Order: sequence, then C-alpha cells, then structure tokens
Amino acid sequence: MGLSYLIFNTSLGWMGLMGSLDGLRRLVLPQPSSEQVQHILGESDSGYNTGILCEAGTSYLKALAERLRRYLSGEPLTFPDRLDLSWATSFQRGVWETTQSIPYGETRSYIWVAGEMGMPGAARAVGQALSRNRLPIIIPCHRVIRSDGSTGGFSDGKSWKRRLLSIESKAI
Repeated sequence: MGLSYLIFNTSLGWMGLMGSLDGLRRLVLPQPSSEQVQHILGESDSGYNTGILCEAGTSYLKALAERLRRYLSGEPLTFPDRLDLSWATSFQRGVWETTQSIPYGETRSYIWVAGEMGMPGAARAVGQALSRNRLPIIIPCHRVIRSDGSTGGFSDGKSWKRRLLSIESKAI
C-alpha cells in the first residue's frame, strides 16, 4: 500500500496529513515544528518507516490542508472526506461514524454516542475508541464531552479539546 503525506503550516503551527489510495489515514494537530509532525507521522504508520511513503502533492491532501487552515481560522466547515479506517475495529468505526454526525459547534456526551449505537452501557468503551482516533477534527471527537458538561479526555490533550471547541463556538 503506497502512502502519501503532506506537512503544512497553519496559524497555530505545523500540521500533517497521511493518506492511502483508500483515503485519509492520519491527521496531526498543529505542532511547533515540521520535524515534530514528521516524527508523529512516522510513529503512526509502519509504511512511513519502510520507505514506501512519498511526500504527496496529491490534490486531495492539498485541498484538505486548505480547508483545515480555514477551519482553524474559525470558518464553519464539514469534512466529508474519504477515510481509510482499515486499521480500526468495527466498534471503533461505529463510534467514529456516530461522532461525525454531531453538528459543528455542538457537543454530545459519551453516553449519547453509546446510546446512538444501541449500546447504552458502553460509554467507557466509546471513550476508549475516541482515544484511538487518528483523525481529530475530521472525526470530531472533541465534540464528545462528559454528561456533567466537563470536557473529558482527548488524545492530543485537554487544552487542544478546549481550543477546538472554542474555535467552533466563536464561529457560530
């Protein structure tokens, strides 16, 4: 499987995208340097380390990078991009699909996601699946919070979760 990547700068730092012929596989939230993004991409997919990865320039990664810049600037956008989730379990894919239905600028609870999936007792498992999301923003796991209104966890840190929620609340 050939992988392509793109590292690009935004107003909040350097980001990275990795994709296959089947779709987007990884998004790296803004980092202080392009080297940090490259390191994170290298840890996220074995293809990166075997030399089959090429710096893209593929049009879909460039177009997505531009939409992400606009999103981070506060423009309300959706991301209907094709995703390569072949590495994920069916439960994870179900959680992420449900999460993608949460409208921009709104939040839902872990319990809500579990209930939407027909598994009302699986809120903790939902949280675990969201912690393995390699596509933050695209799969908007930051929109899932605790039922008491607190933010809950986020794989890239709670400060990023709060920042993404703030970006969306200001745009509404």
